[in-house]
Amino acid sequence: MDFVDCIEFANENPVAWLATADGKQPRVRGMGMWYADETGFYFQTATMKDLVRQITDNGKVEFAFYRPDDAVGTMLRVTGEVEFLDDVEVKKRVLADRPFLAEFGLTAEGPELVVFRITNGEAHFWDWESNLKPKEIIEFGD
Repeated sequence: MDFVDCIEFANENPVAWLATADGKQPRVRGMGMWYADETGFYFQTATMKDLVRQITDNGKVEFAFYRPDDAVGTMLRVTGEVEFLDDVEVKKRVLADRPFLAEFGLTAEGPELVVFRITNGEAHFWDWESNLKPKEIIEFGD
């Protein structure tokens, strides 16, 4: 497995469980990833969410994508550090791809729409066959 496999798996299973820290308290929530490519995993959120404060205070995150099957399924776990993208053109693309965000009053020019990506980190796949084996770490980014 390599990073291309991670990109494909994430795009085919875009609902991720994203873990952050809130002080000493771990927090996890389901999120719909925007997309993944060779430059990283892209997400968007809004400033009214606790998530923004959490990843501003501590940008280290972990997220997991899951694909069910007849047994226990396959999971892709990714760790890395958040990079914020404060780019109006990127925000316009998010709004074009996800028009429901405008219903919340989010605009490309406003500060409320937050786009972030994870460009550097480690990933590994888990399934029943690999359950007791050492993790095969896939490093990505710089």
